[in-house]
Amino acid sequence: MKETNKDIQDNKLVSIVAYLPILFLIPLFVAKESPFARFHTNQGVLVTIVWAAGYLLLAILPGLISGLLTPLFGILMLVLFILGVVNVSNGQMKPLPVIGETQIIK
Repeated sequence: MKETNKDIQDNKLVSIVAYLPILFLIPLFVAKESPFARFHTNQGVLVTIVWAAGYLLLAILPGLISGLLTPLFGILMLVLFILGVVNVSNGQMKPLPVIGETQIIK
């Protein structure tokens, strides 16, 4: 299925929700037939997985290393979140840097 302008306009708001860690699956239920929403849900799931795994890893690292890396990781995750929301706002299906090519939701 190819995205259409109507699909993009109808599903922008729900696609933004896909980037919120706890709410990322809502677009699958609300707009399950939308290629645009499914794409951004996949991107949101990837961000959530990387976020959770990264903070879990940082939690087990020794104090100073964790203390130095945690803020940098937080900034990286914020950048990915902002890029995803900007892509939705611009009506683009553009993969996020580094993690965006991985497809979990088809």
